[in-house]
Amino acid sequence: MIRLLCLFILVFLLGLGGGWFLRGWKGAQPPAIVPVAEESAGKEPPVAFRTGTAKVEEKEGEPAPDRKLSLEEAMKEGALTFEFRGNARDRLRMTAVNRTGRAVRLTIPAGQAFESANGFVVTPREQWVDYPAGETRLDDLLVIAIASSNEIEKVTFVVTPTKFPRLDELLAYLAQHPEVSQPAAQVAALVILENLPASAFAKFAAAGSDLPSQWDSNAFKVETAELIEALLVLRRMGLPDEQLAITVDQQTRIEAMIDPLARADAMVYYGIAPGKEWDFWKEQLLNGEPATRHYALYGIARYFPSVALQMLPQWAREKRTPKIFRMTAIRALPDTRRPEAVAILNELAKELGRGNELGRAAQEAAIFLEASLKQPAAEPLPVRFRLGGKQEEGVIEPPVPES
Repeated sequence: MIRLLCLFILVFLLGLGGGWFLRGWKGAQPPAIVPVAEESAGKEPPVAFRTGTAKVEEKEGEPAPDRKLSLEEAMKEGALTFEFRGNARDRLRMTAVNRTGRAVRLTIPAGQAFESANGFVVTPREQWVDYPAGETRLDDLLVIAIASSNEIEKVTFVVTPTKFPRLDELLAYLAQHPEVSQPAAQVAALVILENLPASAFAKFAAAGSDLPSQWDSNAFKVETAELIEALLVLRRMGLPDEQLAITVDQQTRIEAMIDPLARADAMVYYGIAPGKEWDFWKEQLLNGEPATRHYALYGIARYFPSVALQMLPQWAREKRTPKIFRMTAIRALPDTRRPEAVAILNELAKELGRGNELGRAAQEAAIFLEASLKQPAAEPLPVRFRLGGKQEEGVIEPPVPES
């Protein structure tokens, strides 16, 4: 009896479960297969402009903008209201309110001009921002000034239809080369519009920089690497070097070759083949501009340290060598980043005497180098240049004044 009851329950459960299974199987539908090309057709990439040229991914499931409007269209329709404030140089803060009930993608074209009492700025590249319905946002637009006379302070700007056709080729180049930095684009723009010399942009102390200048461009000073980047942009655009005042200054070349961050681009721009770098430093030292010849000792110390450890102490000791070369030889020794340079500098301090300027400089250089060797480098160390086994055989003789 018990066995019959158990059998009856088992049959009942199998029948009920089977019915559920069959109903579930018959009602199930295979997942829809959507061709990738059709699924993405007509949609913009899921990115949105935030600040500068930075882009970030939209959140998963976020709806695409309902409308796409240019800045001109948005202002004409009143779909968005704007306020612009900037420093008349590189940043323009846009406060915008989407007053519609729809999401809007706003496009600001390259070359869009904004005007204030302090001067004009333009956008170097196309930029865009997504606004959900009813949202208020602050965004920093990347801009460049069109005059070195722009007064740098925060002021209100307005959109203007003014065009600067002389920048058209630069804007086209920047559209094709997103890797060009904003500072380099700014320098290139001011060179095209005002043909300024390198001293108007260089952060390094230019020879004769204590003389009065007609250019007050301190707000547009850039690092040497960015200055060389701008020179490369201008050349690749096809502008003749001989027509540009920025190419006349020879100090830029040696400053860029000394700077580890600018050196690679400088070698490209000035046509210095890797196997010819020693020849460059030797030529600069013996026949370079009188005001900057001694700078070559820093380059030799950085990129030919073994040569420098033999050569620079000789220059520092040679009494017939002009003082500027002796002092530079001492100050350049720490750039070798070699521990043995500490002992050399201490020996020079004893020989030259700590009571005079050269001896004190040697002692200070030894202390500086010893301390810096104990600390991790704050910047990338210069990479030693290698020509092979005989790269450091020759030592340049010190220049001796004619008797």
